[in-house]
Amino acid sequence: MKRRWGQWEPIESLAESVRSKRISATSLIERSLKEIKTYQEYNAVILTLENRALAHAKQIDKFVNEGKNPGKLAGVPFIAKDNFLLTDSETTAASNILKGFIAPYQATAISRLEAEGAICVAKANLDAFAHGASTENSDFFVTKNPYDKTRVPGGSSGGSAAAVALGMVPFALGTDTGGSIRQPAAFCAAFGLKPTYGLVSRNGVVAMGSSLDCIGPITTSAKDAAVVLDVISGQDTLDSTTVKSDPKGYSDISALNLGGVKIGLVKEYLNQGVNNEITVALNSTVEHIRSRGAEMKEISLPSIDLALACYYIICPAEVSSNLSRYDGVRYGYFNADVKDLDSGYIRSRGIGFGKEAKRRIMIGTFVLSSGYYDAYYKKAMTVRTKLIEEFKAAFEQVDYLIGPVTPSLPFKIGEKSANPLDMYLADVMTVGANLVGIPAVSIPIAFSKDNLPIGLQVMARQRDDRNLLALSMAIEELINERD
Repeated sequence: MKRRWGQWEPIESLAESVRSKRISATSLIERSLKEIKTYQEYNAVILTLENRALAHAKQIDKFVNEGKNPGKLAGVPFIAKDNFLLTDSETTAASNILKGFIAPYQATAISRLEAEGAICVAKANLDAFAHGASTENSDFFVTKNPYDKTRVPGGSSGGSAAAVALGMVPFALGTDTGGSIRQPAAFCAAFGLKPTYGLVSRNGVVAMGSSLDCIGPITTSAKDAAVVLDVISGQDTLDSTTVKSDPKGYSDISALNLGGVKIGLVKEYLNQGVNNEITVALNSTVEHIRSRGAEMKEISLPSIDLALACYYIICPAEVSSNLSRYDGVRYGYFNADVKDLDSGYIRSRGIGFGKEAKRRIMIGTFVLSSGYYDAYYKKAMTVRTKLIEEFKAAFEQVDYLIGPVTPSLPFKIGEKSANPLDMYLADVMTVGANLVGIPAVSIPIAFSKDNLPIGLQVMARQRDDRNLLALSMAIEELINERD
């Protein structure tokens, strides 16, 4: 599928070119910084790390000249969503309450990338604290969709997805709590991977919903996502929820042979008021997959219609808990024009938090409160268990599940801002994977008549990330052949 913007070479090719001295790490960083400056009108980036990035690039070039190993990702530039901590750099999570906060340490994912020679060149915009599906909830500015500046890039990882789509970097890091990697990837014609829960360490990433949050890459291909996952995955002593990575790794995969592969079409996803152009693109892709020998069948997940309601009880409950630490005393914004500590808390949080953060804190506190815990939170956890059982039963019948990423095309900036419930519906097809902890991807498969991107969601069993990426490569090959 042809994209509008100029693309970088594959990540492995870039790194090999640096190791073999065909190009320098410095030249790659300068190219990336130039692209960031060229497309700054799209508001994808909050902070550019020019001096830090160039210093790292010079060190990589020095290693190469001295015959030392510069790493698997030598000199490859990337952008991190601004909820990833980066040592001695500002991390805001796009919220005024953290403006000016300098991180004393950095996220494990970034440390692992930099240990292999990758270089962080900027921090991407997002919905503040990752609360949103459009990047309109950033306290700083709204990111614009690369294919239509009047539309949103999705969210909350909208800045990361837009940065990759615009060609600022070969890949970016995002977080996915209810679809926040897959949905913006679909809106920006990028490839987005939400790994199995716990496969990538959450250490050093500003928490949203701790039982839901996943760290993953946004790239231009499944192969590049696999290369990045190979580096950032695996157990971390600083995150007790992490699991071992696949002993085979992820970067050496090739496209899966579709012959005999069993794929399930989620019945309920096809009845969610899906845009007609998305339905047409989905059906066309399904037929191409079927033509290569895959067995396609309709699969029902009876409780999936409850997933969104379940998510918007569990997630705000965890948000309420995680945001309680932002009191302005230990770090972050503090309003000094107060007479006592209590009023300091109230004014600092009242001014520092945006509307969506306040909304989620209030909802979360309510569902956890005495007298309502059983009526809401406990029931939501029961539904979550039911969903886990239904997905497990589905994967006894098929190897993978597919459906749309979102029910709509990228919507206009401001179109859903006045109606939070309408905005929440953007996650209706993605929250299920987070609730049950399975890996899922968004693959760009087509463009609408107005040149707006359309994505396909594919899900797999827990810890089957390797095969999911191999299937994604096969689907990408079909899309390219079709076009």
